Amino acid sequence: MNWVRRMMAGRYGSDQLGMALLGVYLVLYLLSRMFHSRLLNWLSLAVILWGFYRMLSRQIPQRQAENARFLEAVGPMVRKYNVNKCRRQDKEHCYFKCPNCGQQLRVPKGKGKLSITCRNCGVNFEKKT
Repeated sequence: MNWVRRMMAGRYGSDQLGMALLGVYLVLYLLSRMFHSRLLNWLSLAVILWGFYRMLSRQIPQRQAENARFLEAVGPMVRKYNVNKCRRQDKEHCYFKCPNCGQQLRVPKGKGKLSITCRNCGVNFEKKT
């Protein structure tokens, strides 16, 4: 195991883009096996080779810039998924959008009809929790 540590010294290693490439590789590989497609097989090979190239690269600033661009592109989707996951798990609150500005508002569940005031624009509206 020491030889792996010595080999990886000064190299970039794994990051979020590398993990995403691994996931894309697995999906493409499984699809290529299901549909017996040489094109998907070659495409999956190209993706995994790109992932290994990034992992073994010594050009660390370039790889960090690639990962930052990837995170910037994927960030809104990840945040939206995390917010929706959190809302599904939250059994004590209801979530409403302000009809005026679209601000998300959280109110306690089971309180009947509430008068909700938006923190952003000050509009008052009634909703049943």
